[in-house]
Amino acid sequence: MALEAGAIRGQVERIVQNKNLRWSDGQRRLLTYLAEKSLAGEADELKEYTIGLDAFGKPPSYDPRQESVVRMQVARLRQKLGEYYRTDGAQDPILIDLPKGGFKVTFEPRPAAPPEAPTRRWRWRAAVAAASLAVAIGGAVYVSTRPVRAELNGAEAAALTPELQQLWTPILNSNRPLVVCIATPSTGSSAAGTASGAFLLGQFLAPRKQHVLLTRGDLLSMPEIMMDNVVFVGPSTGNRQLQAVPVDQQIALEPNGIRNLNPRPGEPVFLADHVSHNSQDVEESHALISHIPGLYGNGEILSLSGNQISSVMAAVQALTDPALAQRLVARMKAASGTMPRYYQLVLKVKSMDDMPVDISYLFHRDLSAARTATVARR
Repeated sequence: MALEAGAIRGQVERIVQNKNLRWSDGQRRLLTYLAEKSLAGEADELKEYTIGLDAFGKPPSYDPRQESVVRMQVARLRQKLGEYYRTDGAQDPILIDLPKGGFKVTFEPRPAAPPEAPTRRWRWRAAVAAASLAVAIGGAVYVSTRPVRAELNGAEAAALTPELQQLWTPILNSNRPLVVCIATPSTGSSAAGTASGAFLLGQFLAPRKQHVLLTRGDLLSMPEIMMDNVVFVGPSTGNRQLQAVPVDQQIALEPNGIRNLNPRPGEPVFLADHVSHNSQDVEESHALISHIPGLYGNGEILSLSGNQISSVMAAVQALTDPALAQRLVARMKAASGTMPRYYQLVLKVKSMDDMPVDISYLFHRDLSAARTATVARR
């Protein structure tokens, strides 16, 4: 079915007015510019230099080799479009995409869905989003995914990749209840970041775990740590319950970055976060993923932490995105090919507008011996 230019422009306007882009003038200009060039059949000839001049007002002296604003903004826009169609645009009739490898925007009608599929998909997303938001605002919510699990078909509940299996099997295959604990935010932006991370995690867990308890960091109790498996999302600094678990951790999250407590040759002692108040700047922060044994060596604790919205989201993405998980597991495997059961992992995160656009492995520590030491002390 051919789409009319007027309908396409209407969809573009709907997206740029959405909350995902409303406060980012650069992203709004870029989408409008690329959409018009694509409609005119001129997108295939676009160059990074031209986009810098036309869409971002760069001077003629602008050198794309020295300044990556266009590349970063295009990557950011690509993620924003995906985020929009996963949430507010889930039922929009026109799909707008920006495929990798160029600047051409595509426009396609939404494929027809089975009669009940939209209702089921909405019900699942709404449940996860509502639970995440309720926790971020101030409550503890128990979510049973058993009814949702029954409605999901085989394609929606796709099997984990081998790498995701290695990362998640100890938690997903456990008979212990699972608690997803969201860090108690100190600001509204932190609340948005932890809620976004919880939403992404909920999308991953919903088809795979029958019962999940969502709670706030200040409501997490020591009995829960003792009896349940815990996934902690958000800045872990100051959480006394997690700090009470006796594990010899090698890396620590501090308010301005990550401290390498026992640096190896060539490794930095401290990795500082570099943030900016200008939405056009590329920020650099760090994420710390810690998988440690629970209290008295029982159960599992997985902490997905960082000081920035983007670093928390990057930690969640690293353990839920198949491509990222594949790269990380390849770096963490020992020479024998085995994956450490317990570990700490540091990521470097480049972001724009609080959204990660590049996530890369820095280093990790194998903490598998921690369980043996903990059990020996019992």
